[in-house]
Amino acid sequence: MISTNREQSRCVPPWILCFLCLALVCPFANGDTEYYKHVLFDNSLEPDAYYYSSAKVSSPSTLELIHGSLPVSRALFYTPPNALRLKWRSVPNGGWEAGISAINFRNREINFHGNTLYFWCLSKEGISASSLPLIQVSDTDDNFSISLPLGKFVRDLLPGKWVRVQIPLEEFRTGSIHELEPHRMNKVVFLQNETDSVEHTLIVDEILIDDLAVASSGSPGIASSLPVPQNVRAKGYEQHVDLSWDSSNGFPVERYVVYRSRNGGDFQPIGIQVPGVNRYSDYLGETGVRVSYKVAASDHQYNLSPFSNVAAAETKSLNRDELLTMLQEECFRYYWEGAHPVAGMTLESIPGDDRIVATGASGFGIMALIVGVDRGFIDREQGLDRLTKIVTFLEKARRYHGVWSHFMDGETGQTLPVFDRFDDGGDLVETAFLMEGLLSARQYFNAPTEREKKLFQSISQLWETVEWDWYRRSLESDALFWHWSPKWSWHINHRLTGFNEAMIVYLLAIASPTHAVPAELYYSGWANQGEAGAKYRQGWSQTHEGDRYVNGHTYYGIKLDVGVGSGGPLFFTDYSYMGFDPRGIHDRFTDYFDNNRAMAQINLAYCVHNPGHYKGYGANFWGLTASDGPAGYRAHEPTLREDDGTMTFTGALSSFPYTPQASMEALRHIYRDLGDRAWGVYGPRDAINLSVDWVSPIFMGLNQAPITVMIENYRSGLIWRLFMSNPEIQPMLGRIGFKPDVSPKKGSRTVTQTH
Repeated sequence: MISTNREQSRCVPPWILCFLCLALVCPFANGDTEYYKHVLFDNSLEPDAYYYSSAKVSSPSTLELIHGSLPVSRALFYTPPNALRLKWRSVPNGGWEAGISAINFRNREINFHGNTLYFWCLSKEGISASSLPLIQVSDTDDNFSISLPLGKFVRDLLPGKWVRVQIPLEEFRTGSIHELEPHRMNKVVFLQNETDSVEHTLIVDEILIDDLAVASSGSPGIASSLPVPQNVRAKGYEQHVDLSWDSSNGFPVERYVVYRSRNGGDFQPIGIQVPGVNRYSDYLGETGVRVSYKVAASDHQYNLSPFSNVAAAETKSLNRDELLTMLQEECFRYYWEGAHPVAGMTLESIPGDDRIVATGASGFGIMALIVGVDRGFIDREQGLDRLTKIVTFLEKARRYHGVWSHFMDGETGQTLPVFDRFDDGGDLVETAFLMEGLLSARQYFNAPTEREKKLFQSISQLWETVEWDWYRRSLESDALFWHWSPKWSWHINHRLTGFNEAMIVYLLAIASPTHAVPAELYYSGWANQGEAGAKYRQGWSQTHEGDRYVNGHTYYGIKLDVGVGSGGPLFFTDYSYMGFDPRGIHDRFTDYFDNNRAMAQINLAYCVHNPGHYKGYGANFWGLTASDGPAGYRAHEPTLREDDGTMTFTGALSSFPYTPQASMEALRHIYRDLGDRAWGVYGPRDAINLSVDWVSPIFMGLNQAPITVMIENYRSGLIWRLFMSNPEIQPMLGRIGFKPDVSPKKGSRTVTQTH
């Protein structure tokens, strides 16, 4: 591995050299969906081996691999902070192949736009064209192309010189029995070619598909027409610096390039940011470091704008409260800066499909926005502007007997059937999560001003027009149902039965001032103890423990009153309880604050015990809950059946009200020990799997807000207090039969304010 600064300086991309020359004379010189319509690889989140690569080698040929994946080059790259390294020896009677896959993150459509495959490559020692590998591509249906000699498209590689390879897609004729669709390319494969028995190393970076005319217009340099990033700001925390700049809307920016100077040294490129995200998180991993930054805009041809202004910051030790505030603010930004520009609603994931706004995640985001106003992350007028935008969108969006769909188009408000054809109507659970947030906002923005009065009235109108009773299906039904569609009616037929994330649905349906359902449905539907409830719970849990709602078993010495099996994923303890305050009251079965705490404690104990022997699990690395993992979505929980080594950070971090000490230990570990991989522009990334060296490429709308909101409930009880102050809530609890606990318990409604 090449690692010295001297060696790196010999192999610097020409556009960076040009940029550095400009610095000598000028010292102060949304579209991520569109970005991923072109980019197959830009950088690796994993520091040593690229998870989304695969390889095979047969002796006597050799290929350098780390855990079966291609090594990451951190010393040599075209765009910072890294590239991929191919190091091989091709020997007669041997063979090797190495594939680099497109990251198939949530809602990404693999359908590249352009007519040419591009990538940058470099050899420190130089490689003759005849010694370069073969190249092949495959599509999403596993059709593959013929193998082409890379030397057909590039001359001999001179030592230490970056070269951009361009291959017209029409060159990739099918080699399989079906026609290849190169625009649906999901993998680029390099294969053994000339058997010269010599070791070669090739650095590969910036693999993308684009139009020839767009991407090929001469050598990269300085483009004065590119907008200079304005108002660059830097704020130092304990282990990282948060860098931000103003948006350059309307200009053809392909990426931003970030440069850093440590303790007065030279500026070096450290990272890139996609267009539409005007923030960069620089994880330094130590306190007391003085750093300065400059940012440049870059276009399709890798031309760069002049330097931005210089912004400086220093990392410093943070106390417990400061760490919590930092975490809350960084997660809050997902909903403030990452929201849909028209709707103001929450995007399903970032990166993802920029059209898709998520109804339930938007309700969570509204509660996070309230915390943002109350903590001073934004001012009250900014919060009011955003809530007004959201409510205005919701008033015009498609509804189904007053109920919104799970996903909507942020431009039009029309339903997007993301899951399947039947998911094209009303979603009662997502609507309940949304209303949980709106009702909290109604109580917060209640000043006697015309704007806040109007917002109050608008939210009340939305609340009163949700037809909860329609989703009972009939007057004889003993439960509510999740979905209804004008086209498919009740075809999904998903009965709402606990214990899971959906308790808030029954609470709001019973509380409704206009479309209430009988309070008895709480027990016959949500807490059903008959055959219907048992069959439902057994279906998703594969266990009889807790299948009659009441559990009563002990796990790791912790008794669980209510819940299926060992409790399930930890989002069960968050989604309904971000607004609904369960402390100090109980129904026929349990105090749900105590029950939720038991679930969190069982989850912690399971991770300490670690029956699956997964890497990293322990007292500071716990919190199994749902997320997209290495193999896609999974509702991770404390059972061997649903545990694959993936840790979703919101699990422990949203459990602060229940397990403050253990959650704090998790935060310190995630931030201080895993931050180089786990920390990003919106706080902790969605998940990590240390056993397979995987880091989630996305942030999730459902997972960042519970961190901000539940920490606030732990610190001040703000959102709990707001939601519970709605005049419909206390009468509803009385009708169900909730009663005060006999004696106050730890975690009762006395909360210390820590603003």
